[in-house]
Amino acid sequence: MHAQKTPTAVRLLGFSPCATAHLATLLASAPRSGPLYACLHEDSLQEPDIVLADGTSPAALAWLDGMRCPPPALVIGGMARASYTQLSPPFEPDELYACMVKLLAERRRALMLLSARGEPLLAERRRRPRLGPDAGCPSERQPPRDGKVLIVDKGGAFRDHLAGLVGPSRLAIAWTDSAPMAVRLCDETPVSLAMINTAAPGIDPYGLSRDIKAQQGAEKTAVVLLVGRTFNYDSTLAHGAGVRGLLDKPVGDRSLVAMLQRLASLPEMPA
Repeated sequence: MHAQKTPTAVRLLGFSPCATAHLATLLASAPRSGPLYACLHEDSLQEPDIVLADGTSPAALAWLDGMRCPPPALVIGGMARASYTQLSPPFEPDELYACMVKLLAERRRALMLLSARGEPLLAERRRRPRLGPDAGCPSERQPPRDGKVLIVDKGGAFRDHLAGLVGPSRLAIAWTDSAPMAVRLCDETPVSLAMINTAAPGIDPYGLSRDIKAQQGAEKTAVVLLVGRTFNYDSTLAHGAGVRGLLDKPVGDRSLVAMLQRLASLPEMPA
């Protein structure tokens, strides 16, 4: 069934709110016989499988050109660019779906080639374009704080999975189901990354992030929310509480490793 397929993560770059909503609707209405697509929230830390970019947006094109390991990209509108698949508006939905299927096949081939060569899957270090020192955009490419990863969840299963994924000798990972204990751990020991499951009972994720970030020396501690479909993520509240971003559950292993490479002290892992 369509709903049981693993969704293809799509990041939309540079489009107007109206165009973004239109593209999201088209992707959600993709034929049931083909892939399932999920558009990433602007705050999502997940590595996209495919990028759709507005070809008339300099910021979107700068982001694509600046990526060190870009996923397949579809540029909609603007001048033709030899390095990307192009789609000129107006277009029919079937034209969009055909381009997406082609890009997915390209993505699979690229991942298979990396794996065969034993090369690492490199995480993108930033989510917004760097347009130069005078562009007024703060750089996200800052070295992560040294320290452990803290999981705040109702049980330790996710912590165990993460430890098994990266190896116990590569990164220290702690777990708690208590907000006061989480704050205490961040106060007593260096924590590079705190991951809060928004479904954990009795936990206010925004309040906990605010308390963690209030600790002395916690400026570089990244707080990430693990968000389920029923949680109403509020960007304004999240940004005000110091949340770095979100990951949609269930979280794929590739996205977890990429996030740990970006926000914690995990070295690059082989494919």
